[in-house]
Amino acid sequence: MPAPRFALVDCNNFYVSCERLFRPDLRGLPIVVLSNNDGCVVSRSNEAKALGVKMGVPFFEIRELIERHGIEVFSSNYALYANISDRVMSRLAEQVPAIECYSIDEAFLDLSGLPLDLQNFGQKVRDDIGRCVGMPVCVGIAPSKTLAKLANWAAKKWIKTGGVLDLGDPQRRDKLLALAPVSEVWGVGRRLSARLALMGIHSARDLACYDFKMLRKAFSVNLERTARELKGESCFGLEHSPEPKQMIASTRSFSQRLFAQHDLAEALTLYTSRAAEKLRAQHSLCRVVHLYIRTGVYTTGSQAHRYQATITLPYPSADSRDLVKAALQGLESIYRPGPAYAKAGIMLMDLIQPGQYTPDLFQPAPRPGSDAVMQVMDQINRHQGRGSIRIGRLRATPDWSMKREHMSPGFTSRWEDLPKAR
Repeated sequence: MPAPRFALVDCNNFYVSCERLFRPDLRGLPIVVLSNNDGCVVSRSNEAKALGVKMGVPFFEIRELIERHGIEVFSSNYALYANISDRVMSRLAEQVPAIECYSIDEAFLDLSGLPLDLQNFGQKVRDDIGRCVGMPVCVGIAPSKTLAKLANWAAKKWIKTGGVLDLGDPQRRDKLLALAPVSEVWGVGRRLSARLALMGIHSARDLACYDFKMLRKAFSVNLERTARELKGESCFGLEHSPEPKQMIASTRSFSQRLFAQHDLAEALTLYTSRAAEKLRAQHSLCRVVHLYIRTGVYTTGSQAHRYQATITLPYPSADSRDLVKAALQGLESIYRPGPAYAKAGIMLMDLIQPGQYTPDLFQPAPRPGSDAVMQVMDQINRHQGRGSIRIGRLRATPDWSMKREHMSPGFTSRWEDLPKAR
């Protein structure tokens, strides 16, 4: 059996790079991308980082800094980012026998047994993605996924690597482990690194050299496996098809406070429809719908309210109409006039696969032709843009919809936004 070899390909400053893709005039300029409702910074260009913009900082706190340095600001354009991500993943899938799409901007590649010069292969992957998609990426290569993650971090941090780092050489691996803080190890966050520091574990090498049994006893088997991976032992394999989620949620804060029941009903209809799309994408059915509405997190005293309801469906369903009906039934039971509602959420629970339940003879039968209708609706929305076909209650642009005042055009998702050559 060939020795395991993994590569982690990660797009650099992904959201920012997507915005620059169709705007070459933005190259070299400081850029930030904001979260939902233009709340806080979720992506920064290197130029913005150099100006001191921190990840997660609220937008209103850096307005003066943005104006002083002319920082370009964008609202999150999720349709654009998803499309560019699909292009990157498709290019990667053509070059290796197996791939794990780990997140929207990174993927693990299985290089085990391939007769390749891995350093050159990593450079070719980087050049290919840059030439065919236009996205800058870095590549980390190692005998384990945890080391590949660390190699990618180093490839981004040190320019001399050329954006590609292969840790096949044990001496190079040991040198990086000594330089890397333990907080940069995959799966070790700020809180865990603080606990590890109390045990004298400050670097990745400290963790790799610690007693494995003690790590398992003091923390978990996953941290033990992480330490073993840092030593070059592969403990985490490639996940070709992730397990279906056991719960699907869609929650959002409103761009303005809502008071009327019909506005809340419209919002919950949208959130339920989005969750239903995800439910169908993993070929699951839902038996329980949970929803809530609440006032703002900083609302206190008698003005603070949170109401919730749980509705059991008469039969498992992935039909948006069934799920929306249950959500609105729940809203009817919990709505109270008066409070200024700031957020609502929907959760699809008790998920099962088709064929894993026994129909109840005393309950209504499922809608005839439901699967075919939902399939057609999803296909049209994929090709024509999300929301092209939607539940009748939904307006195209509700007043309460997510605030995105700095939204870039839908270069890849709307015909009217295609760049024009002059």
